[in-house]
Amino acid sequence: MKFFFSLAVAICFSVIALAVEPNEMLQDPILEARARVVSQLLRCVQCQNESIDESSAQIARDMRILVRQRIMSGDSNEEIIEYMVSRYGDYVLLRPRFQTNTLILWFGPFIILILGCFVVARRLSSSSNANTVAPLSNDERAAIGNALPPKDKAQ
Repeated sequence: MKFFFSLAVAICFSVIALAVEPNEMLQDPILEARARVVSQLLRCVQCQNESIDESSAQIARDMRILVRQRIMSGDSNEEIIEYMVSRYGDYVLLRPRFQTNTLILWFGPFIILILGCFVVARRLSSSSNANTVAPLSNDERAAIGNALPPKDKAQ
């Protein structure tokens, strides 16, 4: 039983293992840690919702190598990110910047949530109004009384 538990744990960790290959890694652990931090901030342009650190796509591998080359040449993390943005556009950022052209990304979910709450509230109020019955007016009671057959008192 212990063997199967160990096997399951190993499988889980292998599934969440990152795509960085040993031949890509830098020898200096501090520089490699920097490369991993930068790689986790950049989006794989092919996989779309994976960082280049997680993606096994060829373009992500090329981007990881480019990040490591820029680190080795002495660029700071910000300079590397700016270089990648200049090369691939703002889309390469996993966390978009707060700019006028990205306002919809930042506030869109909140606007949709507020509109959804408004629609639900309107639906609930209109359905509760539809279930209430107005009392009969005197004219309606008289019309109903005239439409009913007279009661026979001899029954």
